[in-house]
Amino acid sequence: MRILWLSWKDSQHPQAGGAEAVTSELIKRLVKDGHEVMLITASFPGAAPKAVIDGYTVIRAGGRVSVYWHAYRYVKRYLSSWPDFVVEEINTLPFCSRLYLRHVPRLMFFHMLCREIWFYQLPPPASLIGYILEPLYLRFLRRDKAVAMSESTKQDLVRYGFDPQNIAVISEGIQLDPVHELVPAAKYDEPTIVSLGSIRPMKRTLDQVRAFELAKVSLPALQMKIAGDASGRYGRKVLAAIKSSPFKHDIEYLGRISSAEKSQLLRKAHLITVTSIKEGWGLIVTEAASQGTPAAVYDVDGLRDSVQHGKTGAVCHRNTPKDLAENIASLLSDQAHYRTLQNNAWQWSKDINFETSYKQFNKELTYE
Repeated sequence: MRILWLSWKDSQHPQAGGAEAVTSELIKRLVKDGHEVMLITASFPGAAPKAVIDGYTVIRAGGRVSVYWHAYRYVKRYLSSWPDFVVEEINTLPFCSRLYLRHVPRLMFFHMLCREIWFYQLPPPASLIGYILEPLYLRFLRRDKAVAMSESTKQDLVRYGFDPQNIAVISEGIQLDPVHELVPAAKYDEPTIVSLGSIRPMKRTLDQVRAFELAKVSLPALQMKIAGDASGRYGRKVLAAIKSSPFKHDIEYLGRISSAEKSQLLRKAHLITVTSIKEGWGLIVTEAASQGTPAAVYDVDGLRDSVQHGKTGAVCHRNTPKDLAENIASLLSDQAHYRTLQNNAWQWSKDINFETSYKQFNKELTYE
């Protein structure tokens, strides 16, 4: 089958994250099964306009916003009769492929809806425009079959008019292999929490810094490590907060790190904290669990799916730095409870893999 995949970023984009990792892993398996796949996506500085990655063709054109127009132009010029199936990945804006590939069966692929993220990532009035437009374009898309990466995203779609019977929830997958065994000696000498990921407003990294400072009062030996791109305005704000913190000598900013460094950091840390406005799943939580590190997270879409409160980690229901700090202190003070959460999270991570994800995804390609 010839499959056209539309997405705003590919796995080689400098800002690629968990969603792009999922896309890459699914497409690789489609190619392995004999399908011909073409991905149309945005370009970036230094990117080749056309490339072959793991057996599939990548066409790059336009930028963050203009990619949608360029995708339309490319399809109309070269591919109007090519695809047998379309996978349209929705991240912020739709490609509206139904308008120019009317008779081709398609699958709408949602990691999450934006909703309140608009107000964290864009200034007014763009944030308000995006917030208003999202429910409108969702009404246009709701006739198509959809795939969601979590039950939270499915319920979001139902809220905006999608038929629940028309939405398949598939498993996440992780690119890290779970450690073979849990070795207490592999951890840092001092209790250490880690914050890992792009430092953006919607990630609320400042909340994690504040929570660390509060937890430090009851856990004097507590350390914090922060890894991720801090190049934007919010990133600079976080770095300034670290510099002015009374515990600045116990907070280490690592910058952007490699995959190998990421694995080591997740394995050596005692706890990962995630405070996003919302996530599609919370991939970094499962990756940390696979390395023997449980999580303390805010009670939001995606994170409440990837953490089982009291079993694989803690879900902070009040979503405040004080609440997060209390959970950090509680988890790291009770060693017996910590080891139970650690083992449960590690065991669960073994069931969250791309083989399962692909099998579930592949069933939806028969939609007509």
